[in-house]
Amino acid sequence: MRVAFAGTPPFAARILEAILAAGHCVPLVLTQPDRPAGRGLRLTASAVSELATRRSLPVDKPLNLKSDESRAPLSACGAEVLVVAAYGLILPKSVLAIPPAGCLNVHASLLPRWRGAAPIQRAILAGDSETGVGIMRMEPGLDTGPVLLEKRVTIGPEETAGTLTERLATEGSMAIVQVLANLETLEAKEQSEDGVTYAAKITKSESLIDWRSPADHVSRQVRAFNPSPGAFTHWAGEPLKVWEAFVVDGVSASPGAFVGTRDGFPIVACREGGLALTLVQPAGSKRMTGADFLKGRPVPLGSFLS
Repeated sequence: MRVAFAGTPPFAARILEAILAAGHCVPLVLTQPDRPAGRGLRLTASAVSELATRRSLPVDKPLNLKSDESRAPLSACGAEVLVVAAYGLILPKSVLAIPPAGCLNVHASLLPRWRGAAPIQRAILAGDSETGVGIMRMEPGLDTGPVLLEKRVTIGPEETAGTLTERLATEGSMAIVQVLANLETLEAKEQSEDGVTYAAKITKSESLIDWRSPADHVSRQVRAFNPSPGAFTHWAGEPLKVWEAFVVDGVSASPGAFVGTRDGFPIVACREGGLALTLVQPAGSKRMTGADFLKGRPVPLGSFLS
């Protein structure tokens, strides 16, 4: 098939790679405009843009798709279907009507749970034991379209957003290839009206650890924000990112108090239980184990983290 593609992050690039590997022709790739990134805030192309450039695919980076001019490349490319994966722009009805075979979205949740921008992080934050990826026919509502195919994935107890994204990208890649091969015969299943939840975009303020929460919640927060934006706290007044941690039962102290160590890792009290910080990153430094972090940073027991 002639498959136009719209996506931006590495998750979407994996989907595009699978479409190309399956032998489909991709006459157009849509992705977000280059954004400032890194310490130098240098304009950086998206993962999808980089892949498309390597594969010599036509790329367009519109700010939006509201005007006739912005939609012209899609209208002219002759695509039979548009596949969308983590694109980051809302597609108006005028865009959905362009491809003869419609528009398909690769969405990283078991719909109708976690419609919206951050389904992977929200699933981990909520303590879900299972998630998945679905291929749905797009319609004007927010992730409300009927589902053509669904793959279920168990969320492991140590799962981070990064590892779960990789697993879902693999499942999504296989699923979209299967759907494209059977698009004319697959029946789409309407989503249930029950169990609808929304995965709002992650804000940086959410990544500040609140030690007044139970330890298992803070643990999920650390895993949900790894690799981005990274859960953080303040140690002796300085920002400290927490990349890995584990729950310590039986801790009873004021939330945020440094209460000792376990296997050399600092333990911080939560509302219920405590959290051992195994991998951390001080401001301006590289990641290090919690044990290495304590060396040279003597902090009295009972000191409080914000």
